[in-house]
Amino acid sequence: MKHYGVFDMIGPVMVGPSSSHTAGAARLGLLARHLCGEDIKKAVFFMHGSFAETYAGHGTDKALLAGIQGIRYDDERLKSAYELAAEKGIRAEFIPADLGEVHPNTVHMELTTVSGTMFTMTGSSIGGGSVCIMEINGVEVQFSGERPILATRHTDEPGVIAGITAILYAYRINIGNMQVNRTEDGQTACMYMELDGELPEHLKNALERVYGVKQVLLLNPGDVG
Repeated sequence: MKHYGVFDMIGPVMVGPSSSHTAGAARLGLLARHLCGEDIKKAVFFMHGSFAETYAGHGTDKALLAGIQGIRYDDERLKSAYELAAEKGIRAEFIPADLGEVHPNTVHMELTTVSGTMFTMTGSSIGGGSVCIMEINGVEVQFSGERPILATRHTDEPGVIAGITAILYAYRINIGNMQVNRTEDGQTACMYMELDGELPEHLKNALERVYGVKQVLLLNPGDVG
């Protein structure tokens, strides 16, 4: 069971009125930006529950839009998220939606990168700036954003995942949880891991040298606040 301190309850130092609707939303957007690995040209946000009801008044829209541009919740530029997005040619749409039995502060993001790749993520802001990620590119996950995340895209063949986990073992990195998603044609797979401990500086290079690995994304908690 996780123990919460006073700063978990009152939230972080931030721009905006609400740790749930602003800081948490910005963290979700920033997590999505890091995990998709590219700049974004179009974003559609499906807003659930209280996010749908109050996003304009609480600045949730600005926070999400700032996050996908790589702007943290404590950055004054968050207030100018729309203007900055317009300068970059980013199109954004916010749509009220019923996402089912999920936390009231939940958003499903459909992001299109500058290369045309589609990336999706569903996450909740659960209070005090804390978040929970439940889905990445159609794969069910349970990530808190408080631990390092490893995402890989690799060929769907025997031995590739073993090669990746062998590197993690060599660096003495424990896997907290792991999900794998295969494309319908069986040619490519995506894997998402939540890891324990800090990630060594050269880990990404080591993983990129594994046979069959096409892309490696590493996210440390400090990258998103």
